[in-house]
Amino acid sequence: MARHGYAPAVIKALRDFGSGVGLLLQGFRLVFSSPKRVLVGALPAFITALLMIGGFVWLAYHIDDIATWATGFASSWNSGLRRTLEVAIGIVIVALSVGLGVLLFTAVSLVIGGPFYEYIAEQVEDELGGVPEAEQANWWRCFVIGIRDAVLLITVSVLFAIPLFAAGFVPFVGQTVVPVIAVCINAYLLGIELTGIPFTRRGRSLKERRRTLATRRAMVLGFAVPTYLLCLIPLAALVVIPAAMAGGTVLSHRLITAPAQHPPSPYRP
Repeated sequence: MARHGYAPAVIKALRDFGSGVGLLLQGFRLVFSSPKRVLVGALPAFITALLMIGGFVWLAYHIDDIATWATGFASSWNSGLRRTLEVAIGIVIVALSVGLGVLLFTAVSLVIGGPFYEYIAEQVEDELGGVPEAEQANWWRCFVIGIRDAVLLITVSVLFAIPLFAAGFVPFVGQTVVPVIAVCINAYLLGIELTGIPFTRRGRSLKERRRTLATRRAMVLGFAVPTYLLCLIPLAALVVIPAAMAGGTVLSHRLITAPAQHPPSPYRP
């Protein structure tokens, strides 16, 4: 009987996950239906890409110095053991940097391009019926909120990354389960980032946003996981982030607006 009780929940979760994937596809359609939206969305991402590439080049050039500094406590160890530790620390730093790269890329893009992405969100929501109570957030407000949210979400990601990295050394589990969990966690945090502007336009806090998204976690993951994986492809984020912003706006609109108050939308999957 217990197994039968789980079946509806599993089916609902799978249906929600599929709907989330559909939201990302809708985002691509919404953005690429207007050349202006493509340009507006790609510009902040392009600037961020240049900054991130510069950051990774700097990290690659100085990784030995950073690893040496981080292992200063082992200066009295024999050279072979110390070098092994330095290499391990270097790998950890690079792995964490890559793992956090998508979250950081999105956060910086949102900070730089707040007004650009607010334009996309406003355009999309106008097509969905509009937001009568929408607040017009200036660049400075978007900047402050973006910095605050980015720091909080990236801190959460780092706190999860440390035990996950340690679990990565467990045979079999570390090569199968851990990467999936890591992607899901970072993707979910990415989903929280990508829905920031629609919630901010309604005066909703980060806490309210997290609570609302938690009501449909499978849908958020369906939207955010493919977004996260696509952003791992070099330079793909230039087109993925604008589309994900549009998809995140539709997702936010759906979760915030009660079905009884909102007529069926042609953009629903």
